[in-house]
Amino acid sequence: MELEPTDRAAAALLELARSLGVDTSFTGWDGASRAVDVGTLREVLGALGVPAGTPAEVDAALTEQSLAPWRRLLPPVVVLREGGEAEVPVHAGAGSTALVWIVAEDGTRHEVLQTGLWEKPRTVDGRPTSRAMFQIPAGLPLGWHTLHAESGDHTARCGLVVTPPRLETTRNLTGHRDWGLMAQLYSVRSSRSWGIGDFADLADLAAISGSQYGADFVLVNPLHASEPAPPVEPSPYLPSSRRFFHPLYIRVEDVPEYAYLAPAARAVVESLADRQHSANLEADHLDRDCAYAAKLTALEAVHEVRPSPSRVHRFEEFCAEQGQGLVDFALWCALAELFPADAPEWSIEPRGPRGPFAAEHREQLADRIEFHSWLQWLCDQQLETAQRAATDAGMAIGIVHDLAVGVQFTGSDAWTLQGVLAPGMTVGAPPDMFNQQGQNWSQPPWHPGRLAESGYVAYRDMLRSILHHAGGIRVDHILGLFRLWWIPVGAGPGEGTYVHYDHEALIGILALEAQRAGAVVIGEDLGVFEPWVRDYLAERGIFGTSILWFERVNGVPLAPERYRQACLTSVNTHDLPPTAGYLAGDHVALRESLGLLGRSVEEERTADLAEQSAMLAALRERGLLPPLGTEPAPTVQETVEALYAYTALTPSSLLGVALVDAVGERRTQNQPGTSNEYPNWRIPLAGPDGKSVLIDDLPGNARFAALVDAIRAIP
Repeated sequence: MELEPTDRAAAALLELARSLGVDTSFTGWDGASRAVDVGTLREVLGALGVPAGTPAEVDAALTEQSLAPWRRLLPPVVVLREGGEAEVPVHAGAGSTALVWIVAEDGTRHEVLQTGLWEKPRTVDGRPTSRAMFQIPAGLPLGWHTLHAESGDHTARCGLVVTPPRLETTRNLTGHRDWGLMAQLYSVRSSRSWGIGDFADLADLAAISGSQYGADFVLVNPLHASEPAPPVEPSPYLPSSRRFFHPLYIRVEDVPEYAYLAPAARAVVESLADRQHSANLEADHLDRDCAYAAKLTALEAVHEVRPSPSRVHRFEEFCAEQGQGLVDFALWCALAELFPADAPEWSIEPRGPRGPFAAEHREQLADRIEFHSWLQWLCDQQLETAQRAATDAGMAIGIVHDLAVGVQFTGSDAWTLQGVLAPGMTVGAPPDMFNQQGQNWSQPPWHPGRLAESGYVAYRDMLRSILHHAGGIRVDHILGLFRLWWIPVGAGPGEGTYVHYDHEALIGILALEAQRAGAVVIGEDLGVFEPWVRDYLAERGIFGTSILWFERVNGVPLAPERYRQACLTSVNTHDLPPTAGYLAGDHVALRESLGLLGRSVEEERTADLAEQSAMLAALRERGLLPPLGTEPAPTVQETVEALYAYTALTPSSLLGVALVDAVGERRTQNQPGTSNEYPNWRIPLAGPDGKSVLIDDLPGNARFAALVDAIRAIP
C-alpha cells in the first residue's frame, strides 16, 4: 500500500537514523520494546551534524549519506585484524587509475594491489566517479600504519591500524586463578597521607596485599584529572580529562626535590602535612578540597627547587613523549585557574586550544603551563613506583586502572577534544532494575563519525597514558564501545536512544594498546546489552564482569559452575553497599529515602529479601553456611566469607575482593541517580566500629585475613 506523505516522511526519518547507527526503538530491561520519540531522533541526528527537522532536510541527508563515500579517494580510517584479509574502496574519476601503498610504522613500504575492475561510474557533484577495491596485504604487523593513494592530481592518506585478533595477555590467565583487591584509592589512607589516599598509599596497599596475602592485582577507581584547583568534582567517574591524572594523589614527600627545600619552605610544607595528617582519622567525611589546596601549596614550593640536570632531562623527555596533548591540557589548567567554567571567554569562537582566547593567554601563562605539565610528570613517576611495588611484591598483574565512560562538559577534554565530541548530548543509561528512573551521567559522547575521521588518535592517546604503568585496565560500561545511550541535554534519562559505534575499531585498538603495554583488559559488561556482545568480547580476549547478586536465571542464583571463565567475578560493586550493608538492606532504605524507587518500599523489600534468601539457600546447598535453624546463626562476617567462597567455586580466572568487605565497612560509596543528595565518593574507609581503617592497620587485620583464607580454602 502506498504511504501517505506523512508516513513517507516518517519512514525516511527512520531510514536516515538507522543509516547513521541511531536506534529507532530499543528493548528495555523488562524485555518490552519501546519506540524512540521522533523529537529525540531529530535532536540526536542534529548532534551528528545531520539536520533532520523537515522532510526536505531528511531527503537531502539521505542523498548525502549515499554520496559522501564517493567524494573521497580513501575512507577516513581502516582498522583490521592481524592476519586477516581486507579490501579498501578507492574512489577516483571515471577512466582514472590509482596507485595505493602503505607506509608501515617502522617506515617500510608495502604495495597494495587492485583486486577487480573499476565499477560502472556514477555522477558525484557533476563528475563521473568510479570505485575499485584494493587488497591490504595480510602480512602487516600490528601497529599504526598509513595508507596512501594517488590518482591523477589527487592524493590522500589515512590511518591503517592493525589490531590483534585476540588479546594475547589473556592467555596468561588461562588455567589458573588470580585474586585481587578492589579499592577506592582516595578513601584508603595511611598515617602519612594528607587526608586522602595517594599514589604512595597505592604502592603500600599493593605491597601488603601482594606479599602478605598473596593478591595478584589491585583494581582502583579512575585516577583521572579533575579541576586544576579546588573545589573539585568528587566523582572519579566525572573527570576533566581521561588521558591525564589527578595531582591530588601525589605524595609530596616522595618528590625528589622535596629533600632540597630551603628551611623556611620546608617548615611551611611540614606544617601543611601535619594539619592534613590529623584528617586521616576522620571517619565520616573526606575533604578533597582541603587536601588538594594544601598539596598544591606544597607542590608549588617544591617546584621552586632547582632540579638536577638528569631530572631536567627526564622531564623534557616526558613532555616530548606526551606532545601537544600535554601542552593543551596544561594550558586548560592554567586558564581554568583564572576563568570559572561559566566565564564568557570560554565561548569565544573558535573555541579550544587553537582559538583566540587560548592564543591571547598562552605566552603569559607559560610558567603555569610548565607547572601543570610537571605535575603530570610527577603522577607518571609515582604511578611507575606503585606498579613496581606491586610486581616486586609478587603480583602477577599489579595495578589495574579504571577507565571512566566520559568527561565533564566544562573540563579539559571537552575543550581540547571538542572536534570529536557530539554537541548537545549527554550519555547515561535507560531505566533498569536497580536504577528505575534511568541515569544521566552528564558527559558528552564521542562523535562516532568525527572520531573515525580523526583516525582515533585521541582514543589511542588516552589508552596509552592509562596503560603506561599498569598491569591491567577495567573499562567502565564497555558496552558503550558498541552502543551508547544518548540523551538530549535537558531531557530525562529515559528520553534517549542508543547510538552505535564501530566496535570492531574501538575494541581492536583497545586490544592493540593493551597488548603493547602487556596489560589485561576487563570490561564492565553489566546492564542492558545485546546477547552477542559478551561472545564478541570473549573472542577478542576481553574479560567480562560478574557480580554475584546480579547473576540469576529466572530469579534463581546462577550455579557457580556456570559462571564465565574469562571474567572478573566479585560479590559486589562500588554502586552497591558493601556486602554487610547489602545484607542489611541498606540499598533499599537509601534509595527509598532519596525517592529513587519505582515501586513501593514494601514491594522492594519483599523482592530484596526473596533474592537474598535464594542466595543464602544456594550457600547452604554448597555447604558454605550451616543448615537453616542452626544455632548459633552465622554472623554477618561469616556470611560475607561464605559469599566470597561461593565466587571461588566458579571457573572465573579473576576474583575481586572489595576492600570495604575485607575490613567490615557497610556504608555505600556511591548511589547512582544522585549527586549532592548523598555524599557520593566522600566516604572514608572504616571498620564495623565506625573508626578509620588505615593501611598501617592492614597487616594485622584479622577480618581481612579470614576473608582471604575463605577464598583460598576453595581448591
